[in-house]
Amino acid sequence: MKLSIFHLPRAPLSLFILFALVIAYLLLGAAAISRTSSSSKPPPENLQQWAPLERSIDHPHTDEKYFNEAGNTLELSHYDGRYYRGEVPYEAHRDVLTQLIRSYLSVTSSLGLETWIAHGTLLGWWWNGRVMPWDYDLDAQVSIATLDSMAQHLNGTLHEWKYVLASEEDTDDETYAERNTITKTYLLDINPNYIEVDRMQGNNVIDARWIDVETGMFVDITALVEREPDTMPGQWSCKNFHYYKTEDIWPLRETNFEGVEARIPFEFENVLIAEYGEKALVVTEWEGHRWHPDLKEWIRNGWNDTGLEKPL
Repeated sequence: MKLSIFHLPRAPLSLFILFALVIAYLLLGAAAISRTSSSSKPPPENLQQWAPLERSIDHPHTDEKYFNEAGNTLELSHYDGRYYRGEVPYEAHRDVLTQLIRSYLSVTSSLGLETWIAHGTLLGWWWNGRVMPWDYDLDAQVSIATLDSMAQHLNGTLHEWKYVLASEEDTDDETYAERNTITKTYLLDINPNYIEVDRMQGNNVIDARWIDVETGMFVDITALVEREPDTMPGQWSCKNFHYYKTEDIWPLRETNFEGVEARIPFEFENVLIAEYGEKALVVTEWEGHRWHPDLKEWIRNGWNDTGLEKPL
């Protein structure tokens, strides 16, 4: 008997749901791949030149926490305590994070630093190339060799970032950009404990941060180290128990994120599935938001499709 998708025998509803999820996963995955191009760069040659054990000999071993957040709650943990001025409301926080990641990616690129987006930020890229609307921080990774260079030459530096406010106003007006240009300042702060190989008590798993000095919000930066090259060659990890093979990361893929050039791991889907499970690539309702396939956006529950709160 010939079957077609239009004349299927009766089957459990769960089977149809599973089939729909698989199709959605394949379509979204294909869309994600179409946004990338492969870099020809292999893993940086200087990765093996960094000797963490030797560098740690003269470094005092301490587990005193370097980065201190504004508080111990989930909400306050996304702000650097030194620059915290109050919680950024939902309606504004995504714009703050957008400029955070755009400035970080643009400045590091201009300085010739190899970095790539990671964790929840990479998941946001997978869905639509944007920051997830429920995220309150951002994640990026670097090799330990890159972080070492950043620590030696850029630690504590402030960086200005200018952008033009989006508006429904006539942007062809010659004075528009001048009247609507915003200048932000960001601090690149390297944790001096970055050279410690061991996690210890976990107080210093974040190796560096790119911090918005106006709000205290930040990009978490962690370094990947080949910690046991003799017994586990090609196995890279950060201090927070995230493990990768060399071929998972390099060569990095070139893409765009929030409208600027970005890099992502070569095997980005494998990386995401290993961290979040396959459901993260197919579930269309999460953290009080639903995925709108036509808009290709996550919409907050209780809000209409234009992103505005529904009237009571």
